Amino acid sequence: MSFIGDGLRTLAIPLLVFHLTGSAFTLGITYALEYFPFAIAGLAGGSLADRLDRRRLMIICNVIRFAVIVTLVAGALRGFLSLALIYTGIVILSIAAAIFVGGEASSIPFIVGKDKVTQAVSTLIAAEQGANLIAPPIGGALYSIGGPIPALIVNALTYAASLGAIATIPTLGPDKPGPLPTFAEMRADIEHGFRFLWADTVMRTMTLMSLGLNLFGMMAMAVYIPFFKLALGASDAQVGLTLGFAAVGSMLGSLLAGASAGRLPFGKAICVAYAVDALIFVPVIFLHQLWAVVFFWALASASSAFAVTQVVSWRMRIIPQDSISRVFGAVRLIVLIGVVPGTILGGFLADHFYVRLPIIVSTIGYAVLASVAFAVPAVWRDHR
Repeated sequence: MSFIGDGLRTLAIPLLVFHLTGSAFTLGITYALEYFPFAIAGLAGGSLADRLDRRRLMIICNVIRFAVIVTLVAGALRGFLSLALIYTGIVILSIAAAIFVGGEASSIPFIVGKDKVTQAVSTLIAAEQGANLIAPPIGGALYSIGGPIPALIVNALTYAASLGAIATIPTLGPDKPGPLPTFAEMRADIEHGFRFLWADTVMRTMTLMSLGLNLFGMMAMAVYIPFFKLALGASDAQVGLTLGFAAVGSMLGSLLAGASAGRLPFGKAICVAYAVDALIFVPVIFLHQLWAVVFFWALASASSAFAVTQVVSWRMRIIPQDSISRVFGAVRLIVLIGVVPGTILGGFLADHFYVRLPIIVSTIGYAVLASVAFAVPAVWRDHR
């Protein structure tokens, strides 16, 4: 339910910002404000999720997200909605989401065991992308009919429904929840996460690779709406449909990763997935027909989701259960460092030069990084 809400919000708010400002650069700022606080808060969220009752923690996060969306709806109805209020709301939503995801990540191996994490992560990502298949087309249609208010109202209701659903689960771990950690304990947890990450050669390499992939990937995503609207002539409703098709690709890619669990060596599977992702996106640079671009974008989304599922489940397999959230927090901080400059640079290039330029730079960057993965023997040979 919260995935459906997120899908509506991540279309409605960028569309709202774009209609308010007409600037790709402000969209870059929007995405940066969503990802940067998420990365920072993920460090504290990892410590909290490893120590506290994760079920209760995730319920509190959804209460906060519900309240923020209600505030934005009230602002739109009462006429006090501003860019500053939208940006503030995005930051709070991002912090709550980081803590929520911290609880989610460590609850998966707690529930299903480490031998089933690839299938579990595959199902989770497929569920997320299934929601994205439904939400963006509905969100685009709702925005076309009534602006941002209907989509945001539905978003608030989905957070409330998610909150109720989580409340019915007996436990998400840990076995013995502790009290709220002190500042010193949280700092020690954060340091432990970074030490574990840096001590493992393959995890360190994959994390730095993901930083670069986020940098170039978000250059394209930051201009997604301007690219489809200005370069390809898509309407608001069609933008929602394009996101739906991309979600189909992501869903299929994640399910393929789950179906192939235990059959493919991790290192070889991830290197090939990165290479395929880079090659498939090349036609997007040259094509001018809307649905042809959507087709190749969806294929690239499938390859990307396959890679993400493989990487996330691989981390869950090799990280000790009592440290999963804090290590994931350290990983998220590093990989998301690339998001902020990527989104801002993508918006800047689109506004000052050409809306396709960020797409071109993104594709070239992906191709370079894919070749680097093959050049690191430790990654290629990893079988964990």
